Amino acid sequence: MRRILSIDGGGFRGVLTAAFLADIEDHLDHPLSSYFDLISGTSTGGIIALGLGLGHTAKEILELYETKGPVIFSQEKSGLSGTVNDFLKKMKWLTLGPKHDSSKLETTLTSVFGNSRLGDASTRLFIPSWHSKMSSVYIFKTAHHERLKSDYKEFARDVAMATAAAPTYFREFITSNDIGLIDGGIWANNPVGFAVAEAIANLKWKPEEIQVLTIGCLDDVMELKDAYGAATIAPKLSGLFMAGQSSSSLGLAHTLTGDVGGANHKAIYRISQPVISGYFSLDDTRKIGELKSRAKAQARIELPKLEKIFFQDLAEPFDHFYKLNPYE
Repeated sequence: MRRILSIDGGGFRGVLTAAFLADIEDHLDHPLSSYFDLISGTSTGGIIALGLGLGHTAKEILELYETKGPVIFSQEKSGLSGTVNDFLKKMKWLTLGPKHDSSKLETTLTSVFGNSRLGDASTRLFIPSWHSKMSSVYIFKTAHHERLKSDYKEFARDVAMATAAAPTYFREFITSNDIGLIDGGIWANNPVGFAVAEAIANLKWKPEEIQVLTIGCLDDVMELKDAYGAATIAPKLSGLFMAGQSSSSLGLAHTLTGDVGGANHKAIYRISQPVISGYFSLDDTRKIGELKSRAKAQARIELPKLEKIFFQDLAEPFDHFYKLNPYE
């Protein structure tokens, strides 16, 4: 059996995912990542995937969100009232450029990953990003195929910054080898379908042997009218596109694994919660308690089922096609 963990993007709402995984991991005998053969994640999900793949516990990743989130998203205490501060940030966002200072995120990720590289991962990783100048996908992968000769040398902090550089929230990220990249959520906020395609096409895993745990950062429920003007539909477009992409990606995963209507083969296990659109924004750190509460309540429900499917046996050791040179 081959097991895949796939984690959606969702900004600070990644607290939900980190808390859910931390609660699951508390009941395991080994680190959570050691049970999976491939871990994929986009944006905040990419940061979590990298952290797990490089040996951090889900609890450590959750603590990172709790302690550094308010700093990254400029919600630490200031001399201005909350209302005035929020207004000024919103005006800057609408007129001048990115809402948040990318250097704060970069400093945090550097403190976590240091000089670790993708090739240091103990689990296969698949981290989407987007090359805006070429309008093309850019996927960071560990050396799990003989064709993947370069990504394993990339600094983990660069990969994390690239997949999380969400347009309007953060500026484009320039990697240490001068490649400009932005958030992988542009095309794969939910990467599960592409992770399954990677497993079948490149890793040559049999569809009937694959089990997938896919975790979302909440599903926004929007009430849509029969018709909209341009000004009224514009604020909803991002959410609509992300929901459409997620549904398409999930459909692809179901089709590729044979987990379709009427089939006896169950392969895709989706964990996500519906929420009223706008209740949790992507960069609001003030509702962390509620996000953790939701995560723990769901972990309590899902653990007995997931434990039997994903956490009985450890994954086979990952043997990289190419090894890092310690002198580089």
